[in-house]
Amino acid sequence: MAHYDDLPYRACVGVALINRDGLVFIGRRIGGVEHVDDTHVWQMPQGGIDSGEDPWEAAQRELYEETNVRSIERLGEIPDWLTYDIPRTIAGRAWKGRYRGQKQRWFAARFIGEESEINVASPAGHKPEFSKWRWEELHKVPSLIIPFKRPVYDRIAKEFLPLATKI
Repeated sequence: MAHYDDLPYRACVGVALINRDGLVFIGRRIGGVEHVDDTHVWQMPQGGIDSGEDPWEAAQRELYEETNVRSIERLGEIPDWLTYDIPRTIAGRAWKGRYRGQKQRWFAARFIGEESEINVASPAGHKPEFSKWRWEELHKVPSLIIPFKRPVYDRIAKEFLPLATKI
């Protein structure tokens, strides 16, 4: 395995999916070596960017693969790449030891469909990543995230809070 400090960041995207009440979608992660307790297992949809894929297209694909949701309107994005490092103690087990963390582009999207569209149990023929889901106030989400991802989620909450409004 390469030295931790020499490992690259995995290019990823994330989506803050905001409903008509101004709440965001969070899913309870099924598992992963990084999970340390039952409180910090929630996150918003996120995942890798395929080679040559546009970040917004990747965000839409990841959202669909994890939630089955397609009924969205793009609201905004954070133009910066947000990064986090995974703890050194699990770096060799996460992503087969190939990455030190992730660099992410985040998008905000309004969910304009019906809740019956959301299916985390068998989303879009993809392996489920969430065991359940709920809507949450955006400013509360960082406290539900695994601690090493919290600075990224603090920035997401700050940037997208003006978009998390009731319509």
